[in-house]
Amino acid sequence: MTAVAGRSIPVIVPALGEEEAQAAAAAVRSGWVAQGPRVAEFERAFAADAGAGHGVAVTSCTTALHLALVVLGVGPGDEVVVPSLSFIATANAVRYVGATPVFADVDLLSGNLTPETIDVVRTRRTKAVIAVHQGGVPADVDALRAVCAGWGMALVEDAACAAGSTVRGRPASAGALLAAWSFHPRKVITTGEGGMVTTDDPDFATRLRRLREHGMSVSAAERHASAQPVLESYLETGFNYRMTDIQAAVGLVQLRKLAALVARRRELAANYHRLLADLPGVHPVRDPSYGTSNFQSFWVLLERANRDEALAALASARISARRGIMAAHLEPAYRGVASTRLPNTERLTRDSLILPLYHDMTDSEQEYVVDVLRAACA
Repeated sequence: MTAVAGRSIPVIVPALGEEEAQAAAAAVRSGWVAQGPRVAEFERAFAADAGAGHGVAVTSCTTALHLALVVLGVGPGDEVVVPSLSFIATANAVRYVGATPVFADVDLLSGNLTPETIDVVRTRRTKAVIAVHQGGVPADVDALRAVCAGWGMALVEDAACAAGSTVRGRPASAGALLAAWSFHPRKVITTGEGGMVTTDDPDFATRLRRLREHGMSVSAAERHASAQPVLESYLETGFNYRMTDIQAAVGLVQLRKLAALVARRRELAANYHRLLADLPGVHPVRDPSYGTSNFQSFWVLLERANRDEALAALASARISARRGIMAAHLEPAYRGVASTRLPNTERLTRDSLILPLYHDMTDSEQEYVVDVLRAACA
């Protein structure tokens, strides 16, 4: 074992520092802490980085998915194909609009939906598909967009983990009809909590902004900026999904660091690949042939060792690892919902675990993690 034995190693540490603290403090001192000018600036900057025409900041990726389905008109009687292999919020968003989530299996290597896995479960009632860029590994959105268009289905991209990932040299969800993003602390960049919807459709963007603010015809920021009284109206039933200027101030600093953070994560992932190369029965996540991952999560699929025993061994060594990505159809809230077998999903959720990976992780910490994993897999 290496010299770091006995020191706790977390699974992730947000890359936050004094610059973010100063930006948040400046927002507080400005007197404008609710949704305002910093949110608008963050929306423009993030959309540009994501290769989208418009960004609409919201409270979380979950609310971003909810609003995406609302603007598509998805509702009762409709089905939405989703991967079971995803955080449960992906399926929950479908239920929020009264539609039925239909679980599809995923590719064993990438953890993502494919045209073939969608084709198995789609029906005449399928109105949309939610494809997840799982753990930062991008889905092949070019292939998915093509088949969904041919089938007459809308494709929503759950890009919660995908900031900084690429598909064929472009940002992972560039050109998406609607993409939902997360800024939770476990993501590559964070605003504490928060999310974003990106789209190239100006009409979608206008309605998304209205829906996030109770359906108001004029935003609160616009009313406060006006020299004359503005009497707003409420055009439809909306929601309170607004991001604050304090969060956006932090997000703007984080966004400027995104390229460097992704480069560092890819460097750490490459080091894990080197350290794990001679460990039989342990298969680490890799870039797909068509793109690059930001390695928001670095998971390994175990072929021989028991995953839960490996997690316990890591925990005993004060290493904070996590089980692999959950399978929603195995949770009580969705038990019995799956209409087809999901062998790859069940294999990945049963036999994979997520190893620590964070910006300031050292070589010796990575070596220690692999040493403990090696002993657990012996």
